[in-house]
Parts: sequence; C-alpha cells; structure tokens
Amino acid sequence: MKQPETSDSNLRRARGRPRGWDDKTAQNTIKSLDRAMEVFEFLSEAQGKALSVISSEMGQSPATVYRILVTLEGRGLVEFDPVEQVWHIGPQAFVIGARFLRRTSLVERARPIMRKLMEQTGETANLGIQKEGSVLFLSQVETHASIRAFFPPGTLSPMHASGIGKALLAEMDDDRLTRTLEGQRLEAFTQYTITDLAALRDNLAQVRHNGFSEDGEEKNLGMRCIAAPVFDFNDEAVAGISVSGPVSRVSPEDIERLSGFVIEAAQALTLAIGGQGRRETV
Repeated sequence: MKQPETSDSNLRRARGRPRGWDDKTAQNTIKSLDRAMEVFEFLSEAQGKALSVISSEMGQSPATVYRILVTLEGRGLVEFDPVEQVWHIGPQAFVIGARFLRRTSLVERARPIMRKLMEQTGETANLGIQKEGSVLFLSQVETHASIRAFFPPGTLSPMHASGIGKALLAEMDDDRLTRTLEGQRLEAFTQYTITDLAALRDNLAQVRHNGFSEDGEEKNLGMRCIAAPVFDFNDEAVAGISVSGPVSRVSPEDIERLSGFVIEAAQALTLAIGGQGRRETV
C-alpha cells in the first residue's frame, strides 16, 4: 500500500496550520472573536471609556459590548474602574505584548523592509544602532549597481559624520546629547565634515524637524547617505535605517524623493518592533 506523503512542508503545515490556511473568507473566521478583538483594539486606543460611549462610538449594542468586556476582563485583558464607571486595558495585555517584544528581532524584522527600500531606491540599505558613542552597522542589503556603498555588519562609524548617527543624535534630549558628545573630538574626514559643536547642534535641530538626516560626503568623498530613526514601544530612537550611494546617483535633487522612501521604511520597522508609528516632527 502506498504510504501518504510526509514531506517537510506537509509536516510543517500539519503542525502549524491546516490546508487552505490562507483562506480568509467568512467560513474560516470566528465572527464573535473578531468582534471581541474590535472592541479590544478600540479600547486600547481610547482608554477610560464608559460602556455607553464604547457601544455608541462602535455602533454595537450595549449588551453585546458588555458581554465582550466581561469576557476579556476574566482574562485580565481589560479592567473596570467601579468609581469612574469606565473600562481600561488590563495588565494581561502588557504581559502578552512583552512576550511579543521578547521574540522580536530588530535585524530579522528589518530584512524585508530593507530589501524593499533597496528595490525602491536602487541604493544600498543599511541598519545601525548606537554603541558607545559610535554607529554600529548591524545589517545591509546591497544594491545591484556596480558602484555602491559597503558597510559590512560590525563596522563602526563616528556618529557626527554618519547619516544614521545624526538621525539618532537628533532624537536625544539636550542632556543626553551633551553627555554623548562630551569629550569627543569631531574629527574631520572630508572638507564637508561638521567639526564645530554649535554647527552640529544646528544641523541636528534641522534633522529632527525634517524627520531625516543627510550625510553629504561627510565621511567619504563621493558618497551620500539619507537616514531616518526607528522608535521602540517607549518612543525612544533605538536604531536608524538608511540608503547610501554615490553622489552621481544620490544628488541633492534626489534627496526629497529618496527621503520619503527612507522615512517610510523607518516607520514600517518602528511598527514591526512594537513602536507607535508615525510621529510628528517639531
């Protein structure tokens, strides 16, 4: 008798999800659970709401919303304030969110976003973080062009002459910025490197206003970098994402167009690691 197939893909599918798992039609969804999640997500964005307000703003009956809230309350996902007579997100929601954050890998989640950024811009995409006053490059997706920037993982670069470095510096409060730059020599790598502290602070203020930074041949002649910050769930800038390429392809006229793609990628990575998404520039 012929034995049934037991390929690796079949085994993985059997363990994780049934045949036709990508079918999102009504027959494969639980309407009551979907409705409960709508209430849960609504409350997460608008905490401290009374039952009547939730039901009115969601267009659901008070009885339905109440049953959902009581069910979620039993799991600790929401809680009721008997004094104010309003509902809030519960502590178990944070516990579950923290579990997600523990499994979140910045580099792993950045790869598809960086690949898309490289394809959109035609230039090399980079990911970096701050480490002991320098930018540490964690990952790179290289362009297919013959002339390209190259920052292999593990490369360190001075923050004041780096697109990612300036994107991260611009998000620091004044005290932290002073501590970071204190005692550091703003070394000149090219004639375009900013070596004056006051001028650097002015540049960082502009970076924060724009939402992106530019390294215009400040580290390497002939190369330009455009970068934007990535924020975690505490709204802290924990990384930067950038594109780098020769000035012949990344000219001043290209900055506005390319910066849009970079900011979009940084926002996508922010959301992917549990951050709050687009934030207003000041």
